Amino acid sequence: MKDWIIWENGFHIENISQNGNKFLVGNGYLGIRGTLPEYEKSEFPAINLAGIYDQVGVAWREPLNAPNGLYTYIEFNNKPYRLPGDLPLNHRMALDYRHGILYRDTVWDSGDGKIKVKSERFASLEEKHLIAMKYSICSDVDGEVRIHTGIDGDVWDINGPHYDELILSDSDQLIQAVGITHKNKDKVGVCEAYDASFSSQKQIITLGRKILRVLSFHAKAGVNYDFYKYISVYTSKDCLNYIDNAIELVKKAKEEGYETIIESHIAEWETKWSISEVIIDGDDSAMEALNYSIYHLHCIAPRHTDSLSIAARGLSGQMYKGAVFWDTEMFMLDFFLFTEPTVAKTLLKYRIDTLEGAKRKAQSYGYQGAFYAWESQEGGYDACSDYNVIDVFTKRPMRTYFKDKQIHISSAIVYGIMRYVNYTGNLDLLADGGIEVIIECARFYYDLLLKKVDKDRYELNDVIGPDEYHERVNNNAYTNRMAKYTFECAAHVIKMYRHMNKDLDDKLSAQYNMTVLLERFEDAALKLYIPQPEDTSKIIRQFDGYEQLEDVSLKELKGRLLDEKEYWGGAYGLASHTKIIKQADVVTMLNIFSGEYSDEILLKNWEYYEPRTEHGSSLSACMYAMLACKCNMPDKAYPLFIKSASTDLVQKGKQWAGLIYIGGTHPASSGGAYMTAVEGFAGICLEDGKLKAYPNLPRHWNSMIFKIIYRGDIYKIEVTKKLAKISNLGKYKA
Repeated sequence: MKDWIIWENGFHIENISQNGNKFLVGNGYLGIRGTLPEYEKSEFPAINLAGIYDQVGVAWREPLNAPNGLYTYIEFNNKPYRLPGDLPLNHRMALDYRHGILYRDTVWDSGDGKIKVKSERFASLEEKHLIAMKYSICSDVDGEVRIHTGIDGDVWDINGPHYDELILSDSDQLIQAVGITHKNKDKVGVCEAYDASFSSQKQIITLGRKILRVLSFHAKAGVNYDFYKYISVYTSKDCLNYIDNAIELVKKAKEEGYETIIESHIAEWETKWSISEVIIDGDDSAMEALNYSIYHLHCIAPRHTDSLSIAARGLSGQMYKGAVFWDTEMFMLDFFLFTEPTVAKTLLKYRIDTLEGAKRKAQSYGYQGAFYAWESQEGGYDACSDYNVIDVFTKRPMRTYFKDKQIHISSAIVYGIMRYVNYTGNLDLLADGGIEVIIECARFYYDLLLKKVDKDRYELNDVIGPDEYHERVNNNAYTNRMAKYTFECAAHVIKMYRHMNKDLDDKLSAQYNMTVLLERFEDAALKLYIPQPEDTSKIIRQFDGYEQLEDVSLKELKGRLLDEKEYWGGAYGLASHTKIIKQADVVTMLNIFSGEYSDEILLKNWEYYEPRTEHGSSLSACMYAMLACKCNMPDKAYPLFIKSASTDLVQKGKQWAGLIYIGGTHPASSGGAYMTAVEGFAGICLEDGKLKAYPNLPRHWNSMIFKIIYRGDIYKIEVTKKLAKISNLGKYKA
C-alpha cells in the first residue's frame, strides 16, 4: 500500500472547484469541501449538511450549507496573504484518506522574507457535530501578525441564499452564528472556540455576514505560532436546544484539547479500516484508487441516525439537489452490507419511513401502491422537476420525464431490502415495515400492467430505463425484469410471513386481501413479458424498436456535437434516435440475473452493448466490469474498474448536463468500484445460503485480501488467481 496520502503540488486556480471534491473530509453528518480556510463563496467552500433542505422561490430545493466556521486568513505587516488573490511561492495540499485529515502548506514572499502558513483539519468521526483545525504561522523575519478567524455566514449556495436571517453573537470567549432558513424557518447553529500557543490582543468584529476574531501579536523570526479552532454544528432538526448543545460541545473539545480529539478521530477511522480495507498484491495504483473510493463511502455514511440515506453527490455540495436516487440501493448498499450492516439498515429504513411519500406520488399519477421518488428528499418528497436540463442553444428548460417514467426506482428499494435480508439473515426490516414496502411496490407495478387482446402476456409501456437518453419506451428489459423480481419477492414474503408471524399476518390481513394479492403477484411474475435473446444474434433488445434505431459509432456521434455541453437525450438529443446509450441497461439486468442466462448470451450482449455505451454516467462502468468478470474477461473489466475507482481521484466525471452543473463526488461510482473488486474479481456470492468466492483476477494481480461481514460473522477472504480461502474470524460487534 502507498502512504494513504494524495497530493497536489503548486497552486492551480482552475482546480479550485475540483479540489473541493477531491480533498473532501466528512463524517456522515456533514461534509467539508476540500477548500482553503480563507476561501469565500466564489471559491465554493461548503460545510454540507445531511438531510436538511430549504427552497427559495421557485428555484430547486436543496440541502443546506452551514455557516463556515473554518474561515481564517492572515495579515503580516498590514498586508493580507490569502489565496487565490495573493499568489504563493510554494503551495501544497494533501489528504490523509486513511484518517480523513486535510493539510495545506503555503509559502509567500513578503519582500523581506518568507511567510509560511500550515493548517490541518478534520470532521470528527467520533463526534459527528464537531470540526477541528490546527493553524500555524511562521515567518523568516520579525513582523506584526493579525489573524482574522471566525464564522463566515455568507455561504455558497447554488439556489439560495437560504438564510433569510443570520444572528451573529459572542459571549464567554465563544462566537456563534445562527442561520434561519427561508421556507421552513429551520435553524442552523454554529459555535466556535479557539485556543492558542501564544498571547495576543483580541478583538471581535462583525463584517456583513461574518463574525471574526482578530488576534494581533508581534511574531519573532523562525518561531511557529499555532492556534486551534473547535467548531460545532447543530440544527433545530437535531434537537430543540441545538445552540446549547453546540456551545457545550466546543467547550468540551477545547478542554480535551486538539491532540486528544484527533487521536480519538484517528482511532475511529482505524476501526473502520480494520474491516473495510482491501489489499491488492501486484497493483498499488489500483489498491490506492479502491481504498480512496472506500474512504469517500465512509465519509458519507449516516451513522448519527437510524433512518437516512445518501445523496447522489454524497456530502460534496448541493448538486443534484442533495437528493437520494436509486444509486444508494443498487451501487452503494453492498459496501455497507459487507462492512457495516448497521449503516445498510439505516439506508433502507429511510425508504421504509418514506413509504407514505411513495404512495402519495403513485396516487398523484392515479396509481395504487408505492412509486418512490426519483430524487428523494425528506419524507419521500420528489425533488425531480419536469425540466431538468437547460438547452444550450435556446437557453430554455427542456421537458424531461425522469420523475414520471423511471418506474424502476421502486424495484431498487425492494432489491435493497431483500439484499439486506439475504446477507444479514435478519428479518427485522421486513417486520418493521419492509414487507409493506415490498407489497406496495408490487401493487404499483401491477396497476401499470397492460395486456393486449391478442397476447397472453403483460407489458410495461411508456417508461425510461437506466439509459436515460431514450425516453418513454415500451418493454425496457431491465425495468420489466426488475418488476418481475418485485412480484416474486412480494409473493415470497407473503407466503413466508403467513407461516412465521401470526401477529404480522393479522396486521397485513387487516390492510390487504392477502389471498388475492398472492394470486395476482404470482400471475404477474409468470406472465410479465421479459425480452428474450434473439435466436441467432443472442442479443436482448433494450426496448421495443431499439433494433430499428440508427447504428452509429460513438466516435461519429460525438462528431455531431455542436456544443460540448449539449444534452444527448430527450426529444431532440443527438443520441435519442440512435443505438448509443447513456449507461449500462441490459447489461445491468444481465449482471443481476446472470444465473438465468448462458455464458454465450452474457458475452454476446457485453460485446454488443459496450461499444454503443457512452458511459455518460458514473454508474455505468462498474456494471460492464462485473459482467466482464462473469464472462471470464478480467483484463477487459480492469480499465472499467479503474474508471469507477478513480472518478473522484482524477476528477474526470461529467460536470454538466446541458447548462446544469452536476459536479461533486461520485459515491455510486465508489460503491461500484468496491462491488467490482469484491463481487467481480474476487467473485464473492451466495450459494444455497453459503458464502462462496470464485476469483477471476486481472493478469497482473497476484492476490486480494479483504474482510466481509456475513450473517453476523466476520470472514477473511484471501484469493489468488483461481483459489480462494474463506476464514471465519468470529462474531462481528457493531
